[in-house]
Amino acid sequence: MLDLKLIRENPDLVQEKLNCRGPGYDIQPIVELDRQQKELEKTRSQLQARSNEIGKLVGQKMKSGSKPNDPEVVALKNEGNDLKATLSELEPQERDLKAQIEALLLNLPNLPSDSTPIGKDETENVEVRRWGDAYKPTGDKFLPHWEIGEKLGILNTERATKIAQSRFVALIGAGAALERALIQFMLDRQIAAGYVEVLPPFLINSTSLTATGQLPKFAEESFKCSEDDLWLAPTAEVPVTNFYRDEILSSEALPIYHCAYTPCFRREAGSYGKDTRGLIRLHQFNKVELVKLVHPDTSEQEHEALVQDAEAILQALELPYRVIELCTGDLGFGAAKCYDLEVWLPAAGTYREISSCSNFRDFQARRGNIRFKEPGQKGTQLVHTLNGSGLAVGRTMAAVLENYQQSDGSVRIPEALQSYLGRDIL
Repeated sequence: MLDLKLIRENPDLVQEKLNCRGPGYDIQPIVELDRQQKELEKTRSQLQARSNEIGKLVGQKMKSGSKPNDPEVVALKNEGNDLKATLSELEPQERDLKAQIEALLLNLPNLPSDSTPIGKDETENVEVRRWGDAYKPTGDKFLPHWEIGEKLGILNTERATKIAQSRFVALIGAGAALERALIQFMLDRQIAAGYVEVLPPFLINSTSLTATGQLPKFAEESFKCSEDDLWLAPTAEVPVTNFYRDEILSSEALPIYHCAYTPCFRREAGSYGKDTRGLIRLHQFNKVELVKLVHPDTSEQEHEALVQDAEAILQALELPYRVIELCTGDLGFGAAKCYDLEVWLPAAGTYREISSCSNFRDFQARRGNIRFKEPGQKGTQLVHTLNGSGLAVGRTMAAVLENYQQSDGSVRIPEALQSYLGRDIL
């Protein structure tokens, strides 16, 4: 959530930053409602002060010998009653204005950082670096990952669709083992890098989704339980960040690093016809997530380090990839700055996103009321939150199957995974 004080004091700056994201963001309704609320608050404060003054005057007159039915006392009491009636009308009006302001704020995205490239859409994202040799093998036996999986008998979409619906897959035998091996490998690497593992609930409430920015704007992207205020987790970012909602942390506790494996559930609304085969765009997929809560002074450095922690998995698996910095027009709703890691998929001859690493600054912390206190200081500050996939497991498996396929139809297991899987060939 954006800082209302910032909007109030620097409306032109805020509007300019939002315009960098694209059309459709107008802060003037918020500015006007805030003006009305402040005027109403001022009026209410003045009336409340007069009401308190009248109460004191009546008390003083009664102590000095005035009778309850004396004209002056009656006049004061009548004025006081009128003020109370007016105040009882103003208070709900003020609450309503505040609710309208909050509703509008919840639907405004974060402001891009000053270093985020200006651009209209994904075509203007900036490539930062590449790692590994991306190549496209040739020959009739070269297959996309879903055909490799089907031929090896480790992936079945037909039966998964029978059980659920389209955009689900079932992993069988060595496929299931490879998925588990990737999850354990990723967790082990990130724990060694200093992250504390969390296994959070996979069902989460609306307050949690609101704090991290999925609600109210992206309700259609998530699966909700019809009889409870619970949603299936779209990413571990939500439950792990909300561990600290409504808490005041000691600055000495920062930074906080967590990694978490969860299954993730997304409707993929608006993706009709895209990636209908394979492991790229599913309603259910596994992911290892990295989450950081850090001091504002260090968040930029922590962001770069988080990206490198995600890259380390791809490097260990020897999968070619590139790092892309998203421009303002392609930036996620809550992010001030974001890098995408894109892994090479030789069947398609292109790079595909496998991790999105974002710095939210104080955007999520303001929504979730996550603060910290410096020793010896009276006030509190909002933490900065960051997260990134480390990595999306299904997409990693797709990259392994395609990049490590052999001419005889088998798939070589990356050396880093062989001890986890107990074999070197699928």
